[in-house]
Amino acid sequence: MRYFFILFTFFFFQKNIAQYITVDETYTAEELIRDVLINSTCASISNVSVIGGNFASGEKSYGYFNGTGTTFPFQDGIILSTGKVSEAPGPTTPRADSNLSGWTGDADLDQTLNVASNNATILEFDFVPLGNKISFDYIFSSEEYEANTNFPCVYSDAFAFLLKEANQPYQNLALIPGTSIPVKVTTVHPAINASGGCPAQNEQYFDAFNGVEHPTVYNGQTIILTAQADVIPGTTYHIKLVIADEDDGRFDSAIFLKGGSFNLGVNLGDDRSIATGNPVCPDEILTLDATTANVQSYQWYFAGNPIPNETNPTLTLNPPYNDTQIGEYSVDLVYNATCTNTSKINLEFAPELVIGEDEFTECDYEGEQDGIRTFDLNAIIPELFPSLPTNYQVAFYESTTSTTPLPLNYRNTTPFQQTIYARTSNINCYGNIPVVLNINTFNEVITDETFYLCEGTTMTLDAGSGFSSYSWDTTPNQTSQTITITESGTYKVILENATGCFKTKTFTIISSGIATIQSINIEDISDNNIATIIAPGSGEYVFSLNGINYQASNVFENLIANEYTVFVKDIRGCGIATQIFYIIDFPKFFTPNGDGYNDTWKIKNLEKRGLENSKIYIFDRYGKLLKEISPEGNGWDGTFNEKPLPSGDYWFVLKLTNGKIVKSHFSLKR
Repeated sequence: MRYFFILFTFFFFQKNIAQYITVDETYTAEELIRDVLINSTCASISNVSVIGGNFASGEKSYGYFNGTGTTFPFQDGIILSTGKVSEAPGPTTPRADSNLSGWTGDADLDQTLNVASNNATILEFDFVPLGNKISFDYIFSSEEYEANTNFPCVYSDAFAFLLKEANQPYQNLALIPGTSIPVKVTTVHPAINASGGCPAQNEQYFDAFNGVEHPTVYNGQTIILTAQADVIPGTTYHIKLVIADEDDGRFDSAIFLKGGSFNLGVNLGDDRSIATGNPVCPDEILTLDATTANVQSYQWYFAGNPIPNETNPTLTLNPPYNDTQIGEYSVDLVYNATCTNTSKINLEFAPELVIGEDEFTECDYEGEQDGIRTFDLNAIIPELFPSLPTNYQVAFYESTTSTTPLPLNYRNTTPFQQTIYARTSNINCYGNIPVVLNINTFNEVITDETFYLCEGTTMTLDAGSGFSSYSWDTTPNQTSQTITITESGTYKVILENATGCFKTKTFTIISSGIATIQSINIEDISDNNIATIIAPGSGEYVFSLNGINYQASNVFENLIANEYTVFVKDIRGCGIATQIFYIIDFPKFFTPNGDGYNDTWKIKNLEKRGLENSKIYIFDRYGKLLKEISPEGNGWDGTFNEKPLPSGDYWFVLKLTNGKIVKSHFSLKR
């Protein structure tokens, strides 16, 4: 046939490093359908016709293309365009923009897509399917896929694959998979960030914006898509493959139909793969059914090789499966000596998921011990499925019927224990695997404590009995209930209870110690004799002059001349420091009447303070020196020249050896 001759000639002369596709406009409509698109001895084809642009140069808007040796996904096939197909080969510049005045659109396309078309190219034919499904592969390319503009948000040429039985309405096969949305520039593109941009639309079906060196001239294209429909074997169908400019005639687009992809045979089902979420499950028994009327014999193949003894209409695959079974399964349906039709399906098998840990226990550390806490479900996944393939996605649900995934930071709703369910959200083989969440509590009341450690002593800290384990933050770490310490500081112990939950108890140890009485500052021989006790130390101290009654102040006032013992006590029990001190003062009066009480006037305790060499002079009211007495003597007896002096006020001058001079007066009473 002509197709094989031209193809052979092309392959012979084509360079192995060809960069751009080539096109051939010499094919008739019959050759394009029968020899290129279908390429089967079983095809029952009729009423083939084509309509396209009538360019003055004789160039066409349809033809055969060859992509062998390029990066274009199809080796060859049919191209239908809104402009000259001669402009379809790369590079991407200059733009394919071959507008033609008077080139009309297509009414069926306009009605199907609700557009106003022009520059339509239409390839249509009748056919009779042998099996119950037809399908073919295609790519939609367009100059309106222009990067860094908002064109994909606004502009698109229109195309449709219109199928019908006689006297029935058309159905469009050029749809986004699983939807009723037509494939267009505006319905398949990534997010557009240019001025007037728009969010992504079915981005998974967009291939790329093209650089200058691309096999075709077009700025962008979809991935390989498959048009398919269920049909009735032996029934005549009509199909119209049409593409046109929408509204204006600018910026050409093209449909590339893969050569030999139009399958008229039996439907073995959709390909099964992990990527599409429908692999063959580990426990699934899969039966491929090619049963078709008028078939004389069957032969099943795997990876292009006949499967021994598999010549029945069905092929049954039984678990367990392994990676060597992944690949293409096909069946040859022999209708007669000149007609053999092949149907194919690609199968991928999901591996067995090994379930590791399916019960998880956490402690309630979030405030009130109510058995409610937040779980990191994302951290659970690798423990639940220790050998989870990298492209598997796992979600959790509160019930076996719930369709709303739980947040990965999940706060349980049933206290203390709750069962949730894990499913692979992108693979339909694994579902409702119970996962038990246990929430334990630490109900024992733990109180931090503060103690005081006397300098030079030891102390035993007791964390309390009844716990499973103890871990002190000492160096080295100690694991007993009690520890002995010799220094102040903060000591922490982690307590584990019987449910495996932990709390930390803190001991604050404050150093304390007996005071050192450094000095006693005395202000005496005055109207208010004061002693101030200077006693530094690491403790907190109280003060007393009798060892019974203590005060917080270190100052004692209104002291009379006497010997005193000051007691400085550490309130933490680290001891009492003592010291004797003396208050010096003079009598305010004396009564020299011979009764043995207060018979002489004397300043006491000077010798106790080291002032025994001080000088004491006594004067009468007129300043007459009456007597000089010694601090160590018996004092003045109230006489002058051995004669008693009368009652009255007398004065004295005390010259202390420390340089201080005290002047005051006292009374003599008879």
